[in-house]
Amino acid sequence: MDDAPQAAIAAPARALTEAMAAIYGRGWCDGTGGNFSCVLQRNPLRLLMAPSGVHKGAVAPEALIEVDDHGTVVRGSGKASAETALHLSIVEQCQAGAVLHTHSQAGTLLSHWALPQGHVELKDLEMLKGLSGISTHACSVRLPVLANDQNLQRLSALAAPLLPQAPQGLLIAGHGLYAWGDNLNSAMRHLEILEFLLEQHWRQLLLRAVAPPHSA
Repeated sequence: MDDAPQAAIAAPARALTEAMAAIYGRGWCDGTGGNFSCVLQRNPLRLLMAPSGVHKGAVAPEALIEVDDHGTVVRGSGKASAETALHLSIVEQCQAGAVLHTHSQAGTLLSHWALPQGHVELKDLEMLKGLSGISTHACSVRLPVLANDQNLQRLSALAAPLLPQAPQGLLIAGHGLYAWGDNLNSAMRHLEILEFLLEQHWRQLLLRAVAPPHSA
């Protein structure tokens, strides 16, 4: 194996577990939900990831696993999530340095609701400026929504053509949000921004239903 020495991954492992604990603290990956990765190196590709089936708010840095570009575990004793395939597709298509997948209430609710449209439209909010490439609130982005599929290779193939134009995020219906960035810090920023916008969107829908705007 041509893995980096253990000492070389100590800092990214600590940063990733701290990010996971913060995400858990926001209520975005309850139980064993969610999966999180960051790129250790690109040639050959190595991803540092949380193992499958564990409580993501309490993972020690040394418990993380390292996988290759086929999703095979090359370091660590844990099992790679089946969703590793989608992480790898996002890293390849978007040159992402980190991918964060959450199961928030807002993301799960809106992804299921918006599946017939194939997207959630987010517009006219100041927080949009937290997404890379956006400099004004007076804009609209469409967050793609795909149907859930236990065949992650098939799901990843369907997601691939949507990723380059996606606003650093993708929804899986009834499942949740994938957010990414050039590195872990930008991925966290995009995750927080998108989760805020999704929360705001469903509250706007609820408000319109119970208290329609007054006509002039």
